[in-house]
Amino acid sequence: MKALIYKELKLAMHPICYLFIFLFPFMLLIPSYPLGIGFIYVLACYPILFLGANKGQQSNDLLYSTLLPVRKKDIVLARIFTVIFMQVVFMLTMSALYPLARMIHTAVAQSSSQPGGYTIPGLGLDSFVLVLAFAVIGYAVADLIFFPIYYKKGRSIVMSTLFTILGFVLYIGIVTIGLPFIPGLEILNELHLGIQFAILGAAILASFGLHFAVYRISSKRLEKVDF
Repeated sequence: MKALIYKELKLAMHPICYLFIFLFPFMLLIPSYPLGIGFIYVLACYPILFLGANKGQQSNDLLYSTLLPVRKKDIVLARIFTVIFMQVVFMLTMSALYPLARMIHTAVAQSSSQPGGYTIPGLGLDSFVLVLAFAVIGYAVADLIFFPIYYKKGRSIVMSTLFTILGFVLYIGIVTIGLPFIPGLEILNELHLGIQFAILGAAILASFGLHFAVYRISSKRLEKVDF
């Protein structure tokens, strides 16, 4: 298993994936930009990763992996670990940038001539931990869509990517931008930090359960694929 994960990080992941997960968290620093938008770019790495891209060409990574003396379910588990790694690194990088984002947002708001300064649509920086919780659940659901579709035939990259990204865009747009505009839910921007961390903890636990379902469904489907 350790060797498979090493192969994923060293061979399967194209350098642009690392660029995405370390670069796009900086979108948090853009004043008045919706917090949830940056999370979408992690999913943009999926087609690059699953195609086994190397200078724009497919490298038949899945076929190569199935020819190795490893179980097919371990191939799926290693890939799940890889995408979770990308998601976690992205969110940790964004979290590290949060104090700087707070400083920039405060400075821009104070220098603005507009009443109330610039505001972030939907959930703002005060609800950053809550946004992370929504993203954790969104990523888990996205994986639950992507992996079973892809591993059903081992080559459905376009269909799986399309459904995953469209579904995630709708989800993250609704929960991070739309919810606070619903009467009664504006309180989401005023939740106590302790409550936000409790929701984040519950989201992480739910993510483990959803990813276990991803693993079971996808590994069973891959076992039936005849290369």
